Amino acid sequence: MSYKIKFGTDGWRGVIADDYTFENLGRAAQGFASYLIEQGKEGQWVVVGYDKRFHSENFAAASAEVLAGNGLNVYLTEGPTPTPTIAYAVVNKKACGAVNITASHNPPTDNGFKVRDENGSAIDPEGLKRIEALIPESAEEVRRIELDDAMRDKKIVYFDASEAYISNLQKLVDLQKIKDAGFTVLVDAMWGNGAGWFTRLLEGGKTKVIEIHNVRNPSYPEMKRPEPIRPNIDVGLKATVKNNADVLLITDGDADRCGIGDENGEFIDQLRVYALLAFYLLEVRGERGDIVKTLSTTTMLNKLGEIYGVPVHETGVGFKYVAPKMLETDAMIGGEESGGYAFRGNVAERDGILASLYFLDFMVRTGKKPTELLKMLFDKLGNEYFYDRVDTPFEGERKAREKLILSANPKTIGGLKVTELVTVDGFQFKLEDGGWLLIRFSGTEPIMRVYCETTHKDKVKAIIDDGMKIAGIK
Repeated sequence: MSYKIKFGTDGWRGVIADDYTFENLGRAAQGFASYLIEQGKEGQWVVVGYDKRFHSENFAAASAEVLAGNGLNVYLTEGPTPTPTIAYAVVNKKACGAVNITASHNPPTDNGFKVRDENGSAIDPEGLKRIEALIPESAEEVRRIELDDAMRDKKIVYFDASEAYISNLQKLVDLQKIKDAGFTVLVDAMWGNGAGWFTRLLEGGKTKVIEIHNVRNPSYPEMKRPEPIRPNIDVGLKATVKNNADVLLITDGDADRCGIGDENGEFIDQLRVYALLAFYLLEVRGERGDIVKTLSTTTMLNKLGEIYGVPVHETGVGFKYVAPKMLETDAMIGGEESGGYAFRGNVAERDGILASLYFLDFMVRTGKKPTELLKMLFDKLGNEYFYDRVDTPFEGERKAREKLILSANPKTIGGLKVTELVTVDGFQFKLEDGGWLLIRFSGTEPIMRVYCETTHKDKVKAIIDDGMKIAGIK
């Protein structure tokens, strides 16, 4: 019986040389190729890109061989390329989809296989199910053309995706004003695809960019994984203070997500960053449009929606839910708790580079430091919001764990009254202060996540502790 390839929250990920092998990768690529052919895309172009993980360039080439072997043409990136740049290339090149070889923020042992549609966006859950169903049982059913032969016949061509992407960034953000601002910007590229980008975009002015972790090292020294949360970012936070920087910008392994550190070397959690970005678009740029959020991200967005009179839509976790809703509503912004944010005028895909540039532009337009921007936001909301998340590996049957959570039926959590239970994606207990506790299973790893948000700083630990007990972890 062959290994069963399952697409999680954002594609397929596996352990290199265990389940993530060239043979299984070929099967996954065959499933995607068959899906595109079924959609009438034969003869059209597909973009293939990759990150700086172990063997990623070879896995990308192998995927391209399969796509070409099925009657599709392939634009293969010349080197490691940020996920948002790959996504934009799909639209710019009028391609019918993309394959991205990346495991994003996963541990160094892993690699992944992300697929995108003609909008450069995550494919919806029904589409992913269909791709899974078309993955052949045997590698013998995989059709491929050798790379050299495909390149000779121009079925696979190398290309540079950066110029078109940068041209679009320049339409969305006044880069010259950021260059002239005289900031000291500390960038932690987390050994990934964001390396060199802010230096390239902001060089030639008074602003100074200092990069760390900006070369290829698939073992990710000084961090557990290239995920822009603590403790992975602690080295970057210390470097911010040491260099007297005005802000810390952090991009994850494939640069589709970002993290922010303030001028004091303190992390601004990803829920606050999302609220700040929405506030910036609404208040400073005067934009209006729908907001799309996953249920695991901040209720500050709901409050901003009320204040500015814009609709707020809540989805399950993952851009396979966020992207379709953004396209449906022509949303101004969409995002999730993991630090991924997408914007109108770009593509409906997470973009850690654009999000970071918008944050810098927020600082330029207001003349405020990151701590002052937060105060500005909380003054508008009338409350300060606090967040935490704990990830715990779990064993055993997921269904048994879900029954345990449902049977708990708590009346209070962390001393706050439970007002509602939402089971759209996991188990979200709404609390009387407008906050929430969420218990859900990761779609990409055998991990249970317990998250919370509240306006009571002194109740965060109690809420998380109660959540762990409800989940049967404590």
